[in-house]
Amino acid sequence: MDLSLLLFSLKKLAAAFALPPLLPLLPIALGLAMLGRFPRLGRTLGWSGLALGLLLSTPASVNWLAAQVEDPAPLPPDAARNADAIVILGAGRRSYAPEFGGETVNRLALERLRYGAHLARATGLPILVSGGSAAGETPEAVLMKAALEEDFGLAVRWVEERSRDTRENARYASAILDTTGMRRILLVTHAAHMPRAQAEFEAAGLIVQPAPTAWLVDHDKQAAEHSMLAKLPNQNSAYAGWFALHEALGRLAYRLSR
Repeated sequence: MDLSLLLFSLKKLAAAFALPPLLPLLPIALGLAMLGRFPRLGRTLGWSGLALGLLLSTPASVNWLAAQVEDPAPLPPDAARNADAIVILGAGRRSYAPEFGGETVNRLALERLRYGAHLARATGLPILVSGGSAAGETPEAVLMKAALEEDFGLAVRWVEERSRDTRENARYASAILDTTGMRRILLVTHAAHMPRAQAEFEAAGLIVQPAPTAWLVDHDKQAAEHSMLAKLPNQNSAYAGWFALHEALGRLAYRLSR
């Protein structure tokens, strides 16, 4: 077995246990199992898991967490003036897409592609798409290229299809751009992912102008919703909590592995 693939799979497995929904469910399950012999510890674990689940799905706590990891600033109007290229990072695939003939990009990738297409039309800059595959599927970058060309009517100059994570996105995209002499990029990814992605691309030697999209939090109006229903745990906050915690852990893991 490929050692790098094994390590990648182990990393994904560890992430599954460190993120919702498993993260709060594990102490609850363990607490219930211990109620008979260790009732006090079992209750403590159970209530702790419940509290953690609520914190990761309640708007107030999730908005605070998301605000810690997101790049709050959109791309300034004149920031693209000195850029050489637009780099759009992959975000996943939808493997069952019979309406498209097999598979396509997922909704997270589409959010990035839409904004990348908007920038490409506004600036005329060439596009590099970056994203590989974990186990022999069609590389994400190939699916991204198809979406940009077929759905947005834009040509893609470079397709980086080897990377499996953000660090490899940066390494392999930088290698491609090295051959062209282009070093200044507009980097397109989610606002919550931008600080980690920017750090990796700059470490790879590129000059990065962040072009974030799809914020989890309205940084201008975090308290805009005043109704009681808007303050209760909900599916949108649960998704934002997962994404924000994923980025917080990813940032920590990258720091520790440098």
